Amino acid sequence: MRIDKYLWCVRHFKTRSLATEACNKGHLKINNAVVKASKEVFIGDSITIRKNQIYYSFEVIGIPSSRIGAKLLALYINDTTPAEEIERLELMKYSKEYYRGKGTGRPTKKDRRDLEEFADENE
Repeated sequence: MRIDKYLWCVRHFKTRSLATEACNKGHLKINNAVVKASKEVFIGDSITIRKNQIYYSFEVIGIPSSRIGAKLLALYINDTTPAEEIERLELMKYSKEYYRGKGTGRPTKKDRRDLEEFADENE
């Protein structure tokens, strides 16, 4: 199965065209090699996706025949995303919610510098 179709089937992307776009931008690696959307996926492959500034990684356990329900994902993928990446995602969520209210406009230079300083302290 093509990688773009596989990622759509296992619900990593909402549409197949978004999966294809991620492949074209180089946000996707199979066994640590950047691939095109037409690359075939096989059982045992290791896939890494950069999505929302986080690197998600998982291993292919099975190939579905069509798009599957969220409860059946464990039959087809084994999530191997490092805990640091998940913590980073949570930190980004909290920092955005705490610091700026939704719809308050574009951040200023001072806002950006403060966010960068905060991120550097946590690394």
